[in-house]
Amino acid sequence: MTYTQLGLLGVVVVVVLDLAVLRVGLLRRRVFWTAYAIIVFFQLLTNGYLTGRHIVTYNPDTTLTDGDAVLLGDWRILYAPVEDLMFGFAMVVLALDLWVLWARRGVDREPYADGPWARRRDARLARTARP
Repeated sequence: MTYTQLGLLGVVVVVVLDLAVLRVGLLRRRVFWTAYAIIVFFQLLTNGYLTGRHIVTYNPDTTLTDGDAVLLGDWRILYAPVEDLMFGFAMVVLALDLWVLWARRGVDREPYADGPWARRRDARLARTARP
């Protein structure tokens, strides 16, 4: 499987998970797309630096860049192959979907049961409690 095929598969899988399986519906929300625009900006900045300085390189036969240039042209955004955006999108959507899903199920109702945060919370509650 090529990098392009894996990137497309990742996008399709998270879209199906978001809309049909987990039914979180992040992709239908304007707030998600606003947040994602901020994420993409920094992803492009980082990818552009890493690939532009040849810190990270890709096999041109497995991406839409250079290896498939005859049919598709050079599909890079700020030096990074477009597949990096596919993988980044899949990673962000899956992470946020799971976060929302687990929050709805109450997984994190007592996030600071132990440790210094619990002591601070307990001290704050003791100060505000009525005798």
